[in-house]
Amino acid sequence: MMQQQETRHVKALFISDVHLGMRTIRVEQLINFLRAYDAETIYLVGDIIDGWRLQKSWYWPDSYNLLAQKLLRKARKGARIVYLPGNHDEFLRDYLGTHFGDIEIVDRVIHHAADGKQYLVIHGDQFDVVVRHAKWLAHVGDWAYNSALRINILVNWVRRKLGLNYWSLSAWAKHKVKNAVSFIGRYEEALAHEAKETGVDGVICGHIHHADMHDTYGTRYINTGDWVESCTAIVENHDGQFELIRWTDMATTPNQEARRKKTREAA
Repeated sequence: MMQQQETRHVKALFISDVHLGMRTIRVEQLINFLRAYDAETIYLVGDIIDGWRLQKSWYWPDSYNLLAQKLLRKARKGARIVYLPGNHDEFLRDYLGTHFGDIEIVDRVIHHAADGKQYLVIHGDQFDVVVRHAKWLAHVGDWAYNSALRINILVNWVRRKLGLNYWSLSAWAKHKVKNAVSFIGRYEEALAHEAKETGVDGVICGHIHHADMHDTYGTRYINTGDWVESCTAIVENHDGQFELIRWTDMATTPNQEARRKKTREAA
């Protein structure tokens, strides 16, 4: 349904945490999203490639090449593409300040919005205490997260049969487990503080797979979310306003909606 609509042009597009190399990611949805959106600048805000996963088991289907071709085609048409490596694609930090074809590799960058405000763009793992000081524990967490994704495959197979929406075990845990909620809060506060120290109006980051926009800590905090489960991205419109896109909600087909309605009526 979305492919039949006209492509929407925005000033800037922010995507993070695609994790190419994992078997459970939503790469087809991301390709469809990129068909629906064009931007003057595209920021790839880290963990686009999952080097941790590829080191253990190589997995690179044709759909990954289609995604890369889609991005490079946008660059050839004039879009500026900026890649900010994260902890899962940290091998690219050896190439900071260089270009791979039409793609810039930087650790952090200041984005100038259309309304004159400035935003620090950074992946965010630099402010994750576990990643910085206990990398072995970060790998354990990565294993646990992948285990939750495997469980989700079975759960959501049943939900699809019932015409229900995708449900995320890991997202549920983030909202319900007290320590996870506390970690997210500390992470957001640390990034907001870094934006203040940098002298800008806000921060745009990724890393924790939790899309959000708020001003709780005295400056604008924006998180892009992920394309493993939630299929979220941030766009800046030409008036300087930022918008959180939840692609799975927008890309619901009429047949899916009809099945869900039938299930609700039966219930």
